[in-house]
Amino acid sequence: MIERKLEQQIRSKIHKGKAIIVMGPRQTGKTTLINKILSTTGDFLMLNCDDPVVREQLDAANTESLRQLLGKHDTVFIDEAQRINNTGLTLKLITDTFKNIQLLVSGSSSFELADRINEPLTGRKWEYLLYPVSWSEFADHVSHINALKQLESRLLYGMYPEVISNPGDEKEILRQLTDSFLYKDLLAFEGIRRPQLVVNLLRALALQIGNEVSYNELSRLLQVNNKTVSAYIDLLEKAFVVFRLSPYRRNLRTEIGKSRKIYFYDTGIRNALIANFNPLAMRQDTGALWENFLIAERIKCNHYSRRWVNQYFWRTTLQQEIDYLEESEGKTDAYEFKWTDSSGVKFPKSFLTSYPEATVTVITRKKFTGFIISED
Repeated sequence: MIERKLEQQIRSKIHKGKAIIVMGPRQTGKTTLINKILSTTGDFLMLNCDDPVVREQLDAANTESLRQLLGKHDTVFIDEAQRINNTGLTLKLITDTFKNIQLLVSGSSSFELADRINEPLTGRKWEYLLYPVSWSEFADHVSHINALKQLESRLLYGMYPEVISNPGDEKEILRQLTDSFLYKDLLAFEGIRRPQLVVNLLRALALQIGNEVSYNELSRLLQVNNKTVSAYIDLLEKAFVVFRLSPYRRNLRTEIGKSRKIYFYDTGIRNALIANFNPLAMRQDTGALWENFLIAERIKCNHYSRRWVNQYFWRTTLQQEIDYLEESEGKTDAYEFKWTDSSGVKFPKSFLTSYPEATVTVITRKKFTGFIISED
């Protein structure tokens, strides 16, 4: 079993008076992680909300029915909690009424879970995201040198636990993920009336990683209006499939202010969507794939180290650009990503002049681990 960075963080919060919420994409190991943690804490009750009987009990919950359901357990794990109607109120009732119970909750879609629990559980929860396996977790599992040997495979097939654990079956596993698990919550959501549009949108986005995304172009391509494109992309974000970067803009009039870039949390999912697992030497999108991989890994690294940053890209109307920027505590760090080497890379003079306080770094495959592995 791959040891996850969140394990010790969650263990440290057990029986500290708040509910523990773990969200993230399907098949990233949320249930496995929580079961592993609870297996060493003694007796606990697991309620799987994919089970209609369990769901029925929790849908109509009141204080007395919950008392009977929870019994004498002091630790309760509610899995796939987004399936419960009035999730937030039910969890609040458990947390407020049964103060001796440690409540752990998992969910696979923030549009169904996070939106329902934020207000009812304000001040009553610790919240975490479990992403696909991080590079740090992977390197700890297979060793640093073996991880480096598999770098190309990880760019091609991604970091889902099942993909990593089953070499040789990556394509089939990714096909199943994209055909079923990936869309299970999203396509069941009441706002999705055109499932094929979701698939077509994802494929269009997969072909544009590393580039600015125009909602106008997407709307023309998909033959829907901008509002629909924006709404569906928002849902894809909340289902932990893609994420957006906004442009960095403070000083220059030529800086682009309304564009955005969209990346995938997992490059294996992205490659499965376009059915392209060709080796990097045979691809035209290696640079974009490398960029997507590094930014996704940086997001994992920042989250697991509890480091809060604002994330951007930078570009001007003159086509000057920087791949990725972070802003935190008044400090700006700018990064360029190169798969080959850093020779000849120059940061735009206009950026250096306008933001002299910013640090600038080139990340290549020969020197990248420090960027995506926390020093903590």
